[in-house]
Amino acid sequence: MKNKLISTVGIVMAVTILLAVGAFGFSLSGSSETQGTGNSIVSQQNVGIWVTGTGKVSVVPDIAVLNLGVSVQKATISEVQQQAANSMAAIMAVLESYNIAEKDIQTTNYSIYPVWNWDKDGKQILIGYSVINTITVKIRNTDDAGAIIDAVVSAGGEYTIVNSISFTVDNPETYYNQAREAAMDNAKGKATQLAELSGVVLGTPTYIYDGSYTPSNYYYGAAYDGKEVSVPTGISTGEVDITLSVQVVYSID
Repeated sequence: MKNKLISTVGIVMAVTILLAVGAFGFSLSGSSETQGTGNSIVSQQNVGIWVTGTGKVSVVPDIAVLNLGVSVQKATISEVQQQAANSMAAIMAVLESYNIAEKDIQTTNYSIYPVWNWDKDGKQILIGYSVINTITVKIRNTDDAGAIIDAVVSAGGEYTIVNSISFTVDNPETYYNQAREAAMDNAKGKATQLAELSGVVLGTPTYIYDGSYTPSNYYYGAAYDGKEVSVPTGISTGEVDITLSVQVVYSID
């Protein structure tokens, strides 16, 4: 009976040791693989010369983007809506006369809200309603931008608002390609200098990342203040900058 008990305990202990060794061995194996993978990733990230190159192309814009509309305040909702509709219709007629396509006109805001005031006793009083209706207009003939602003202000009268004008490029892909070439040249120049300063031989690129481009629009504030316009509005397109960055890793030979 005693011998059986000892045998049983021995078997249990043996199984327990085997399970522990197996678990320990599996843990070591997993740890080793993880560590190896980690070292591989780290080593890959730290081999070579990492540089960021930037390229910029300055372009004369071929599109003007106007943000304009109407702002109306009246005693009743029906009055304010009617006046806003009439003023906007007059503005749209101007845009049509300049051959602005429907696809180049987009509503950006339409809001109606009550206007409140307070009497001497601090009581809130409804004094009317306000409507703001704004649109974004693409002008493909930038030379017309000033004349269109003047005509819009004349048509919409005291209710006209002209918030801003910006300039951009309709088809920038060609300029992106030029900026990308400049960015790669810039990256290689940096890497070459770093290699010379470090006393190593610059190898070939092993990693290239094409970064985001940034077309910089030029904005011109053109808010209408309700005064008569006697001098034609002059608009200068200037230039827009298209900037692109690349990240390149060069091997060290």
